[in-house]
Amino acid sequence: MHRIVVVGGGAGGLELVTRLGDKYGRGKDVQITLVDRSLSHIWKPLLHEVAAGVMDTATHQLSYVAQANWHHFEFATGEMIGLDRAAKTIRLAAVPAAADEGEGDLLPERTLPYDTLVLAIGSTTNFFGVRGAQENTIALDTVEQAERFRRRLMAACVRAQNAAETPEPAAAVAPAAAGTQPTGALLSPAAGHGRPKVNLVIVGAGATGVELSAELRNTAEVLRSYGLKLDPRKDVRITIIESSPRILKALPERVSGAVAGLLTKLDVDILCGDSVAEVRPNEVTTTSGKVLPADITVWSAGITAPPVLGTLGLAVNRLNQIEVLPTLQSKTDPDIFAFGDCASCEWPEHGFVPPRAQAAHQQASFLVKAIDARLKGRSLPTFTYRDFGSLVSLGKFSAVGNLMGGLIGGSMFIEGLFARVMYTSLYRMHVAALHGVWRMMLDTVANRLRRSTVPRVKLH
Repeated sequence: MHRIVVVGGGAGGLELVTRLGDKYGRGKDVQITLVDRSLSHIWKPLLHEVAAGVMDTATHQLSYVAQANWHHFEFATGEMIGLDRAAKTIRLAAVPAAADEGEGDLLPERTLPYDTLVLAIGSTTNFFGVRGAQENTIALDTVEQAERFRRRLMAACVRAQNAAETPEPAAAVAPAAAGTQPTGALLSPAAGHGRPKVNLVIVGAGATGVELSAELRNTAEVLRSYGLKLDPRKDVRITIIESSPRILKALPERVSGAVAGLLTKLDVDILCGDSVAEVRPNEVTTTSGKVLPADITVWSAGITAPPVLGTLGLAVNRLNQIEVLPTLQSKTDPDIFAFGDCASCEWPEHGFVPPRAQAAHQQASFLVKAIDARLKGRSLPTFTYRDFGSLVSLGKFSAVGNLMGGLIGGSMFIEGLFARVMYTSLYRMHVAALHGVWRMMLDTVANRLRRSTVPRVKLH
């Protein structure tokens, strides 16, 4: 029996094991196993919607156990912490029991054998060594982090309203010296006087940071309609800090400029050409000396591959990504493949394949063919990335992007309703890859009906 082990149940990894399971899972010659430290999957590009409270994770999460049962592969829960290439085994960390499940580990540390190993463990946030960044910001790598941000956002808004409604006790204030301003409670943000009551700072103006800023503006407006007496534009300040001269630096300038104009109309402050020097619990300091008050700071300034990849004895680059051949095999070991954000794959004449969902989807489809060739003893094909363009969603307000290559034979700028439809279709394509077209259509209708009976923002 040939044992295929795929580590990482993100967009690419889950699509890969689903298709491999459908192809080989019913037979006795091939065993497919998915490994992930979580028990459920959610499409990572949606995490900014979870953070803003406009999407309920319960309706979009997919159980790995259920998917394994439906598509004839096995699921092993645990985090990969080691690799023995000689014995062809991976080592999984112990799975701790929950607080209410008794003492000890739910599962012990263990090993899992493989004949073909595929690494698809994605990426994690890169804090670039900035003082206080890791301790005082929230990243959006996981559902838990996104939910943590949402809870803090709701708490900050409620506290701001309570502070505005609570009369401040009279206090003796010493006369100010000539030419100076009085200090203390009278100038605190919660006290009013035209200052924002909730300050949200987003570090990094890539797709995640930009999309989050627009969704947060929408959330502020929805909260007011639910009775929270905060002006969504004046009382909630949203600031994006970007070290590059413009936002969305990886996308064409026309897309960047259009998005910047839309964000400005939404009263989102954009600070480009300045980087973060230090993050404290309630403020962010930039290298130019600006000090920005921050009730919550989100870090979306860059990615790096998980540290474990640097301990496996495989060739990695400076971002800890596994260096792979055009076949997506590790340059160190032909029995190990890697793809998605955790792999460094050359893209001739362009550099390297970008860490995007469309790249992971294309590589997953390629690996189904490559593994089939490997099982049949044929030479492996080579992967060619095709850039179909990029789309950025600004929630209900708009969407902007460009379509490229095989879709239209060139490059076309799009925005508005058409761009929003195209953006939504990306997620629907992912759902179709996991469940098929008919179930995707039923899922779309069910979500539409569900949204008509629940609050537009998750409040608890």
